Formats: sequence, C-alpha cells, structure tokens
Amino acid sequence: MRRREFIGLLGGAAALPLAARAQQKAMPVIGYLGSGSPGPSAPFVVAFHRGLGESGYVEGRNVAIEYRYAEGRNDRLPALAADLVGRKVDVIVATGGSAPRAAKAASQTIPIVFTIGGDPVAAGLVSNFARPGGNVTGVSWLGGQLTSKRLELASELVPQARAIALLVNPNSPQQTEHVVRDMREAARAKGVQLLVLNAGSESEIDSAFASLVQGHAGALVVTAEPFINSRREQIVAQAARHAVPAIYGIREYVAAGGLISYGASLSAAYRQTGIYAARILKGEKPADLPVQQATTFELLINLKTAKALGVTIPPTLLARADEVIE
Repeated sequence: MRRREFIGLLGGAAALPLAARAQQKAMPVIGYLGSGSPGPSAPFVVAFHRGLGESGYVEGRNVAIEYRYAEGRNDRLPALAADLVGRKVDVIVATGGSAPRAAKAASQTIPIVFTIGGDPVAAGLVSNFARPGGNVTGVSWLGGQLTSKRLELASELVPQARAIALLVNPNSPQQTEHVVRDMREAARAKGVQLLVLNAGSESEIDSAFASLVQGHAGALVVTAEPFINSRREQIVAQAARHAVPAIYGIREYVAAGGLISYGASLSAAYRQTGIYAARILKGEKPADLPVQQATTFELLINLKTAKALGVTIPPTLLARADEVIE
C-alpha cells in the first residue's frame, strides 16, 4: 500500500467518531407548563420525576426540563406555552386548570401530555379516551366530578348543617361552572342551601371565609383546582381559625392539618404523566396512548383536627376511611 493511501485511511478512520458524534441527537427537552406555583407543586413534580425515572429518564443526565409556572394566573399561560414552543421542546407536560388548553392552542405538532381534574373530551383536548387523536394525551384524575360526592360526605359529617359552602376559583370558568352546577343539584337532593364562595387570589380566600361565617355555613367543600390547591395551607389555617369542618379534594390538605379529603391520588396521576412523557420520548405517539383515568379513590380523616374543631366523626365514616391520622 502506498504511503499516501495509508495516511488517507488513517485520517478517514479518525474522522469517523467525530462524524458519529455530530449525528447524535442532543439531550431531549421536556417543557413543563404548570398552572400553579413551584412550591406547592413540588410534591407532584417529585411524582412526575418518579414516572420518568421508572422509564429510564433522569433530569440532567439524559433529559432536560424547562419549567414554566403561571402562579395561578391563567392569563399568563398562552405566553408561557408559546415560549416553550419557541424553544422547540420535544414534549410539553401541561398540568392542571387551563394549562393543557394553552399548550394545545400553542402547538398542534409538539406532543402534549396533560394532567387535569376534569373531562378532557368536554374540554376539547382529545376526541375520546381510548383513541385521543392529534398530538395530545394524558391523565384525568376526576377532581371536579367528585365534588358532589364531597357534599354528601360533608352532610354525613355535619348532618345538622342547613347550609354548606363551596369554595371555587372564578378564574377557571369551565371547571367552576361544571362543579357549581353539580353541587347545586346535590344540595337540592340533600335539602341544604349551597353558598358559593369565589376566590381567585390570596386576599379573596380570606374574604370568602368571612362570607362563610356571615352565611352561617355549617361545613365547607373545597374544589380540587390548581390555584385553590396551591393555597392549601392558607385555606386549612382559615378553616381552623373559623372552626369550620371542611372536606378537600386531595390528601395533601389533610397532611397540612385539614379535616377530611376524598379523591384520587394526584401523586399517582403525575407519576403516570412522567411515564407517558418518557414513552413519547422513546418514539410513541400521543394519538396511540389512551387517556388514563383515576380508578381508585381514597378517604383520609385527621382525628387530631377533628378534636381541635370539636367535631365527632361518625363511626360509619371512620369505617370507610382509607387512612386515619391520630
């Protein structure tokens, strides 16, 4: 072999690894669009990471995540979603409230995985649960649909209550209208008055509790909505201050000192969201991934809070509890 040919072969061999590296795909990026705030959302983000980790993805190692939070302001979501689209993320994970709709409006091509408490078909996110179609799929934990069940539990807890209050966020109109309609029907069936309390800001939550006292509500049902959930410590503190028995939609309220919660596990929903995001990064299409629905629901009771409020938990309710904090 001639010397010039030999050198040429060596040069070509040395260049191969460089060419291969140039063709390697950069680390995939997930855009995380949250309706709430980072602090209150932290337990759910941990669950989302758990789902990613079970599927082989670890943030900073083989996947990057861009976080955007609306801080309870739905008007910020379109710009935040557009920012993620502009960064050409590989998947958008849209959690709670209006975030999924904002993500879908921002892109019809980037895969979107949602986590919401309502009906994604009614919200126009997917065509049906089994075959979502398009670029969107996700998890529904049925938060809004369970509100009337919580009124039944509130009536069982405080059977003498003539009025029961409902705390909602007016800035989430689609979810709020549905919840209020169902609650009015449930209240009529129980023969109790429903007092609707609107709270879309921190100060309005305090005002809502003042209205609750003026309206002589015997119990309170709190909707499982992103902004409301993000203010759970404030709400639990106000319920304790005004000595009102309250029932919540997620277990995190009871962990924070709330009286009772009934609903699906948000941690399980967010874990599934992480699993779906990972499957999409590996090549699956949102259109082929059926929307997951919550199938198990948990009732938690905090007996320490019951004692502090002077509330006696009916034995029938205690017997049905999945977890009791003593």
